[in-house]
Amino acid sequence: PHPRRVTRFLRSEAGAVLLWVAASLVLAALIVPWIYQGGKGVADWTAAGPPDGLLAWLGGACRRAGFGRYFNRSLLLAALVLLPGLWRRFARLEARLPSGYWAESWQRGVRLLVLGGIVAGGVVWGQGMILAQGGAFSANPVPPGLRELLSTVGASAVTVSVIEEWLFRGLLLGLWLRVARPWTACVGSSLVFALAHFLTPPAGYEIADPAGAMAGFHWLGGILAHFTELRLVAAEFFTLFGVGLVLAGARLRTGHLWLPIGLHCGWVVAFKAFQLTHLKLPDGPAGSVWIGDGLSTGLLPLAALGLTAGICHLLLRATGERSPG
Repeated sequence: PHPRRVTRFLRSEAGAVLLWVAASLVLAALIVPWIYQGGKGVADWTAAGPPDGLLAWLGGACRRAGFGRYFNRSLLLAALVLLPGLWRRFARLEARLPSGYWAESWQRGVRLLVLGGIVAGGVVWGQGMILAQGGAFSANPVPPGLRELLSTVGASAVTVSVIEEWLFRGLLLGLWLRVARPWTACVGSSLVFALAHFLTPPAGYEIADPAGAMAGFHWLGGILAHFTELRLVAAEFFTLFGVGLVLAGARLRTGHLWLPIGLHCGWVVAFKAFQLTHLKLPDGPAGSVWIGDGLSTGLLPLAALGLTAGICHLLLRATGERSPG
């Protein structure tokens, strides 16, 4: 491309977002060895004399987490640290839509939160039951107890859904709405959301020295290799993009983050709970274009996303919820 066109693009709002993503990846690669060492230190400290409550949960989470989880959390931290630069880039532009994050009434917020959680979780769980009936999964003969499910799934789902919705549908989508039409803003923020969640190396990829200074950059190399697997790109990336579109649409439809947080939390809870209570059958039908490799890939999950969006639309219209603006 012509150098002037490249310069013009980098000075545009889309270029600013691209630079923010690239800088976040580099910063995450730099800090992840320190985050990893700190997390494993917390795990060792809590294992020596297990405390109760939050510290016990934190120590267990750090102990179970692999390098990929630490990289993802480092990337989220890096994106938040570098977000003020992106914010300043858009600060002089006039917003096209209201950018409030939270509903004026807490009762309305709770209603949207519960609605999203029930609909998203119910559809994912129903999808899992369909796949189980089709021979893709079987019930885990030794399922985790209720306390383990709550500690493993509940806290993670709430934390991830709140932080990611505030970042992607609150800040990033809100910034994009200042410079683009709603549909363009939804597509752009959803592409960034899908890219951020697709940043994983191929299955089985390992880091020889996770605490080494170059561990994060080795992980980035594995991520680039993942993009060469075209079938996985088509199966996983487009599902993640669809998730981003549904969440962005929920943000625009209600004007606030309560419904996206409820949807996100419901998806995470149902997905993780199903994984813990069911086993994937090696000789099952998983791997087809309909089922993919599980609950998150294939045409069936895409259809489930469409069903979730349709149910939410009908329920919002039935309860009198109106689009802002």
